[in-house]
Amino acid sequence: MDYSIIGKKIRELRKAIGITQGELADGICTQALVSRMEKGDIYPSATVLYRISQKLGVDVNYFFEIGSTERFDYIKNVERLLNNYRFKLQYDELIELVQKEEKNPIFINHKENKQLLEWNKAIYIAEIENDKDRAISVLLDAYQLTADPKRAMSEREMRIQLSMGHILSSQDKDKEALEAYNRVRDSIGQDTFLQDKSIKTRIYYHTARILTRLGEYEESLNYCREGLKWTITQERLFGIAQLNYQIGYNLELQGKPVEALPYFQKGRNYFQIQKNKKLVEFIDRKIAETKRSVNVEAKT
Repeated sequence: MDYSIIGKKIRELRKAIGITQGELADGICTQALVSRMEKGDIYPSATVLYRISQKLGVDVNYFFEIGSTERFDYIKNVERLLNNYRFKLQYDELIELVQKEEKNPIFINHKENKQLLEWNKAIYIAEIENDKDRAISVLLDAYQLTADPKRAMSEREMRIQLSMGHILSSQDKDKEALEAYNRVRDSIGQDTFLQDKSIKTRIYYHTARILTRLGEYEESLNYCREGLKWTITQERLFGIAQLNYQIGYNLELQGKPVEALPYFQKGRNYFQIQKNKKLVEFIDRKIAETKRSVNVEAKT
């Protein structure tokens, strides 16, 4: 028996449900012992392994089964499918998968996995059932499944807060939406490493949108420009189109249509790269309207 496989399985499951070595060790052993187990330096006693299996929500025999990543891969595959359905706005497929996995012990017996389902269910409730208040309630419950004021938010907790902000914004609850975005921004801080770089881009963009609605054009422009710096630094395309458009929109609202036009055009070009036909057509109309406005001003 290769006992390093046990350590690998412990690490995979711990990562899958989003807890630290210290959180796994709490009440069982030391964090250092968990670290050594995961590295394969030592193997746990039967008692320790049993208690770890309970905390991770698996039968102790799981660590001795053939195929160390089957369960981990299954969870990650469900998460990938849900992400894909959200991105493509395939909400019927999304809720069908959520309802299927709600019967699966792997999900209902793990708070982190259950959180994944509840988060996506809330999005369905908001987008399809149009019950925004209930969606917020479900999101709050999902967030509380793992929230811990003693640590920074996990990336999923950040995404849940972003979803809350988006829904609150759609209800014109701008102050509450900003509070949700600020919670994520404060949790990220200066040094937090993000696997999903788009989280920070979303914070910049959605905060800027609300500030524009509140008439805080200069502050909105600052967020847009900082957001562009971030996306360019990270060599990512996500958000560049939206941020350029928002800069143009702020400038237009400030009565600067000539300055706005290049940003509308940049936004349009990036949406074209993304093959977002709907938004390309929208900005084409915006560019045409702005050019007409500029021409009228020139004649007068």
